[in-house]
Amino acid sequence: MTQTNVDPRETGDGSARLVVLGFPLFILAGTIIAFLFPAPFVPLTNYITIFLMVIMFSMGLTITIPDFKVIARKPAPVFIGVVAQFVIMPALAFLVAHVMKLDPAVAVGLYMLGSVPGGTSSNVIAYLAKGDVAVSIAMTSVSTLVSPIMTPILMLLLAGTRTDVNASAMALSLVQTVLVPVIAGLLLRTYANAFVDKILPVLPVVSIVGIGGVVFGTVAKSADLLASVGVALFVAVFAHNVLGYLLGYLTGKVFRLPEPINRTLATEIGTQSAGLASGMSAKFFAPEAALPGAVAAVLHNITGAIYAALMRRRPLPAAAAKQPVRV
Repeated sequence: MTQTNVDPRETGDGSARLVVLGFPLFILAGTIIAFLFPAPFVPLTNYITIFLMVIMFSMGLTITIPDFKVIARKPAPVFIGVVAQFVIMPALAFLVAHVMKLDPAVAVGLYMLGSVPGGTSSNVIAYLAKGDVAVSIAMTSVSTLVSPIMTPILMLLLAGTRTDVNASAMALSLVQTVLVPVIAGLLLRTYANAFVDKILPVLPVVSIVGIGGVVFGTVAKSADLLASVGVALFVAVFAHNVLGYLLGYLTGKVFRLPEPINRTLATEIGTQSAGLASGMSAKFFAPEAALPGAVAAVLHNITGAIYAALMRRRPLPAAAAKQPVRV
């Protein structure tokens, strides 16, 4: 959630790398400042819902109707990927929290991180890793649209024994902060495409600022808590993320999917919507529950950049290399 809202089909490697590398550097720098000097950033927590709606609206502006045609053209990998994401990442969150014996509130935040949809930075990472960009975008879109149903159900299953989960309120909040803005952005892109094309270059900046608003406020408000759980939290988020990449890739192997789609499944399953996880956790649970999403906003892009660099060094099989990436 890491939402960066860059369509890699319309940018070159340079722009894509700039987003993947520049985004975590901005978030990391802002996080350090908010941690050391929290007072000016605490008021940002009053506007988390607005920040999330801005992020999601920006995402909707990057989606086009043809993106959904991929679902009809390649239904199997999209279906497999979305189902795997909502199975693997919640299960990993539960496993990591249990093995590491995380503080209950932090564990709830990790559950939320595992239960939200994929982040759009996965689209850029898939592009840089020579994955199937069209499938990546379709998976992100579908997982985002079904999140108002899936995320509350998963949180009831995972966190219901640790804390009260108001699933109906969470579903309504996701509809308001995710579904409505995304659909509004999609409609504007469809009926005012010329205008949206003019503002597309600034959408990454808008999204990054929005995520910064969520993360910096969260860190500032929970600076003391972050200091007390720091190492364990970073290890837990890192393990959750890297295992997601590994199991995502292996999922493609199990179903004997083409190598570009295997690389895409790894990025889609391993990269979560960190800003949304942090914002929803802050709204419905204890302050420390928002910290896993805040940490993931930095880590997911760093590990994504490393993954993309490693994959680019591995040549695609001859058959896959001859097939152009469908967009």
